[in-house]
Amino acid sequence: MIKENLTQIRKTIKATAQSCGRNPDEIRLVAVSKRFPVDHIREAMNADQMLFGENYLQEAQQKISALGAGPHFHFIGHLQSNKAKVAAGIFQMIETIDRIKLATTLERHLASLGRTMDGLIQINIGREPQKSGVLPEECSKLLEQLQSLNHLKIKGLMCIPPHSDDPELSRPHFQAMRELAYHLQRHKLLPQDRAPELSMGMSDDYLVAIEEGATLIRIGTSIFGERPR
Repeated sequence: MIKENLTQIRKTIKATAQSCGRNPDEIRLVAVSKRFPVDHIREAMNADQMLFGENYLQEAQQKISALGAGPHFHFIGHLQSNKAKVAAGIFQMIETIDRIKLATTLERHLASLGRTMDGLIQINIGREPQKSGVLPEECSKLLEQLQSLNHLKIKGLMCIPPHSDDPELSRPHFQAMRELAYHLQRHKLLPQDRAPELSMGMSDDYLVAIEEGATLIRIGTSIFGERPR
């Protein structure tokens, strides 16, 4: 089932990208494996899926230890600063950086480990009080504070728009994310050598996200099925 789901999603990603004039190779699929067992991840790996997203640090540690070298993992949940040391050692990207303390703590641990890591700034694009992330107008200030970091490399932005059964209601949020990312790049607060990373879009709205410029889409249930409780 997982292999068939991945095959279909990849076809849909390619078709959607081509229909709006984008190169499908610009879009990476993050298989959100939180609460799914290691066997599900191995099945996805057998179908050439090597990038996964995890929300919970202890669960991710166990999976990464069991799977060994090969797959890459992004952390896509809320990360407490006191867990940054572990996160700095096991992930390829933290997608949910939303405060200076977290970023500088990650930087310190990355330096001690002698490694670099990519990061994204999480934007609370829907201004929802229950969600993490910086408000759009606060992002420039945070990025200015992070310009001196040498080991944590901020590549772009991430968001989780307000939930809706209608994917079209996510479109204005994705458009705002794209405009914000390129505004920040023009002001030299994001890398100049390539388009900013935009992690946005999940199982219900990833097609709209691709149309609006997503470079990372995070899909769980459409790959693995209903998540275990």
